[in-house]
Amino acid sequence: MNPLDSLGDEVNELVSSFASTPIAGNLETVGFTQYMFWFAVAVLVMLAVVFVFKAKQSASLVPQGRFVNAVEFVIEFVRDDMCRGILGDTWRRHFPFIATLFMVVLANNVVGVIPGCKPGTGTISITAALALFSFVYFIYCGVKKHGALGYVKSLAPAGVGFPINILVWCIELFSTFLRLVTLAVRLFCNLFAGHIVMGTFAILASLFFEPMLQAFSVAAAAQATASIMWVAILIVIYAVEIMVAAIQAYVFALLSAVYIQLAENDEH
Repeated sequence: MNPLDSLGDEVNELVSSFASTPIAGNLETVGFTQYMFWFAVAVLVMLAVVFVFKAKQSASLVPQGRFVNAVEFVIEFVRDDMCRGILGDTWRRHFPFIATLFMVVLANNVVGVIPGCKPGTGTISITAALALFSFVYFIYCGVKKHGALGYVKSLAPAGVGFPINILVWCIELFSTFLRLVTLAVRLFCNLFAGHIVMGTFAILASLFFEPMLQAFSVAAAAQATASIMWVAILIVIYAVEIMVAAIQAYVFALLSAVYIQLAENDEH
């Protein structure tokens, strides 16, 4: 029997396993899904890291150790690359929000890479909620800086005459609301696709190795040897997924910082 014959059914089962399943309640009214559970776990892990970091940092005048150095590197990276580099003089005001956003997304992405766990960011409902937080925040920043009417007017660049300014304003308004969608969909799709690819190669490895467990033969041994290739590819993809987890958290926080800068920009 060709191991690839059952690949389609196995992949379909894999995809269906990523559907939201209520742990408590139900999806029709109010329910607590497995993605909410893993989101809560990731947040608790993030808070534990923060508390341990603060404890170690305050234990001595010159904190040392790989853990403290690693956390400080992440904090400085967010501060210098995302906040100072994009937001300029207002970076201090927005640093807590950008840093929290980055850490929450990163913690969820990393937890999702652990075998047996699911990323809280692996469902569109949670990525949409995170995107909504970012959307509301940068709209609030724009309204606070320019006033409600001033922010709405600022969507059309100065110096553009009528009726082109009306057309540009409509495009900018649509683009502003589109940011909510792109933030949510980009994060969800990248993580979901990565987990499907990893799961597919894990299935391939098991399908090629399973016949030898059932009954030893030369053909079964040859197929089992082929599974080594699938495992090797899986390890490479796993390493890439760890990088993707960090990159997607970076992109999400970076775009949020850019949107804040655009909302507060006097020359919008």
